[in-house]
Amino acid sequence: MLRRKLLMVERIMYVDSTTPLNAVFTAKIKGALSEENFQNALAKIQQKHALLRATIDNSNEKQPLFVEQKNIDSIPLRIIQRKTDKDWFTESEKEWSRLFVEKNKPLAQLIWIKGDGVSEILWVMPHCICDGTTIANLMREFLCLLDEPSLSLATYEPYESIQEFLPVEYSKKNKKFKAEFYLGLARLFFLIKRCSKKRASGDNYALHWKLDPQTTKHITEKCKTNAISVHAFICAVFMQAFQQIQGKAAKGKVISPVDIRHFIPEIKEDYIFAFAPTVELTLKSGSLLENAKRIKQDLVHKINKMNVRELLWLGEQMHPIVQKMIAILRSSPGGHDITLSNMGKLNIPNDFKNFELETLYSPTVAFPWLNSNTLVVSTFKNQMDFIFMSNADFLTKDQAIAIKDKATQLLTSSI
Repeated sequence: MLRRKLLMVERIMYVDSTTPLNAVFTAKIKGALSEENFQNALAKIQQKHALLRATIDNSNEKQPLFVEQKNIDSIPLRIIQRKTDKDWFTESEKEWSRLFVEKNKPLAQLIWIKGDGVSEILWVMPHCICDGTTIANLMREFLCLLDEPSLSLATYEPYESIQEFLPVEYSKKNKKFKAEFYLGLARLFFLIKRCSKKRASGDNYALHWKLDPQTTKHITEKCKTNAISVHAFICAVFMQAFQQIQGKAAKGKVISPVDIRHFIPEIKEDYIFAFAPTVELTLKSGSLLENAKRIKQDLVHKINKMNVRELLWLGEQMHPIVQKMIAILRSSPGGHDITLSNMGKLNIPNDFKNFELETLYSPTVAFPWLNSNTLVVSTFKNQMDFIFMSNADFLTKDQAIAIKDKATQLLTSSI
């Protein structure tokens, strides 16, 4: 039975027992759906993933644990009558404030917005157990089971410790000294850096928009022609948009998460995992295309230099100061304009036998940090889908709309 402490990054995303931090991922379906098939799919998914049979034991708030429960409740299915095409967005915003603290309830919920021949399905999960790849995989598994209820899912053994991903030398004495050295440096940093009393007390919000297939194709082809990645181009576009709207207040930097599975193949695409290492990218002088080319080179260089196993190990040495890390995130404006997560082309089929998967909406999340500026981009059926999220106390919604409009203009006209 699974029983382990939260990893340092999971611990940050958990925040505490009174602060919700959830990811919500939505699919829109056309066709007749059966509640029995919903329950069947959820049962099989819960049986596959041990973390969906676990709760968080926070009796020691400084070191919460994932604890698998022998007789845990089924993943809840909440059914709502569909009234408008925007119901999914409204329900996403509501789910940001859900706390997964009920006794014997799993760390996930599914919402079915049920209409006449049209439905939306929302996966809701605490961010401390999932990254973008995790929640996309759960949607894929659910849709495949909904379409073919007789399918079976192979189970896997959950890891008990990060030592399972580390070479033998990480248990040697020289590594212990290195850990103590870095922890000492971190303690000194947090001793010098004082936490502000400022907090993001305003409302979280999200902006959503899509690009049509023709525009999406134009962007991807032009990126290919100019030997730049779509991700690098989007990064350059949004940094320039911040700069043009905010002027000197813009920082000219983005934080870009990277899928850990590229570096640790033992963590399979269909495993639940929450840690995503990040890369900081910077806007410099020059044209949009020049910046996109530099960003691509910088990203490749930093990823190639990244020792993710060591980052995972090093993070685990920082548990004594995790509360201070969280306090800094909640009170510091940070040195970046936005965290930009590009999920790329979603690995979810679009051809089902018994229903039509009309579209997918990029995941939404409402971070409790002072700088909660976040952009999530995904592509499905040749359409780029954007979710831009922040807090009105840090970035007003009017400013966010202006940045979104400027970025869209740059995306569609500058390349």
